[in-house]
Amino acid sequence: MGAYYLDWLNLFFRWFHVIAGVAWIGASFYFVWLDMSLQKPPEWKAKKGISGDLWAVHGGGFYEIAKYKLEPEEMPKTLHWFKWEAYTTWLTGMAMLSIVYYANATAYLVDPSKIAFTNIQAIAVSLAFLFGSYLIYELIVRSHIGKNKLVFSVTIFILIVIATWGSYQLFSDRASFIHVGAILGTIMAGNVFFGIMPAQRALVDCVRKGEKPGPDVAALALMARNRSVMNNYFTLPLIFIMISNHYPMMYSHAQGWLVLVFVGIITATARHFFNEKHLGRNKPGYLIVPAIATLALIFWMRPAPIEAAPAPVVSATTTTDSATAGVASGDEAMMAVVHERCTTCHAAQPTQAGFAAPPAGIILQTPEDMKIHKAKIVTAVQSGYMPLGNITKLTDEERQQLVAYTSGL
Repeated sequence: MGAYYLDWLNLFFRWFHVIAGVAWIGASFYFVWLDMSLQKPPEWKAKKGISGDLWAVHGGGFYEIAKYKLEPEEMPKTLHWFKWEAYTTWLTGMAMLSIVYYANATAYLVDPSKIAFTNIQAIAVSLAFLFGSYLIYELIVRSHIGKNKLVFSVTIFILIVIATWGSYQLFSDRASFIHVGAILGTIMAGNVFFGIMPAQRALVDCVRKGEKPGPDVAALALMARNRSVMNNYFTLPLIFIMISNHYPMMYSHAQGWLVLVFVGIITATARHFFNEKHLGRNKPGYLIVPAIATLALIFWMRPAPIEAAPAPVVSATTTTDSATAGVASGDEAMMAVVHERCTTCHAAQPTQAGFAAPPAGIILQTPEDMKIHKAKIVTAVQSGYMPLGNITKLTDEERQQLVAYTSGL
């Protein structure tokens, strides 16, 4: 019953997380486009302190948008701030991390073949890894490095590569991807809370007091801009990670951490193309590079050909009618393995703790079930993604047999 209620929490917070993420990243995309698309205003607007403007049409009406260089002529009574989209996305993301990975750490967070953490140890290491990474970022962005956009960007990229590799040494493959996404999301939300919002509040306070922004406000503005640029380039890699748990071929690859690094480079380069395009600099080369890199990644990641497996054997801990007779057919022998290693989760009513329903709705109780889900089974078992955290202790020999048997259905 506990797993049933946990699934409802999972559903609610995942839905909430997606809604908040769409609102946040959508606003980010819009304001990046807006800021980069502003045109030089006519002279009469420039005299009013307007640094750029544009016209747009949407929803049956025309919009005139203007950006002031510093302060408007008169402080508006109602000023709209954009912050809760970021905070809500981060809070619901942390709720998802707790519900999916911490509440069922044995299945989703821990990989005994890497480090045999207890649940408590795994959660503690996860939190230390996440917030420790953010602390390092915050120290860098507040240092002299944070004042140089190029040096800052290169430094952060190198540290993220190290964090990606480190996550693969500590956690299960699937959890490793999610932890990198959690680091990116935490940095982005932290940029809003600790950098962008303070700079905006300082500017608004100056305007309300009728004061000209001083060097301290200018320094905050520069830091906020660098943080905003970092958020802009993190958006596409973060969206990829948000959907990656549906594709075990990515995170279960033998060099999964390197796969994620290349995806990050590809998506950030694509983001740069759109940034340049918004500025009126159309450079298709910035799309050619990620296109070629994507094809190279697909070629490099392709699975090895399936080799013939030894004759199926019945697990020593499993008995079947044919086994008691001393002979087991191929189907019976392999289904005995499936029932012991897979069906505990993939059954109409799972017996594995933490599962109220079969993952992805896949039921594996008969050879016909195996045939229906053939492609998914081969990918998941061959990549090592299934069983989750190898919780049922599928042996390498059984894995090879299962792939060969399922491929022949």
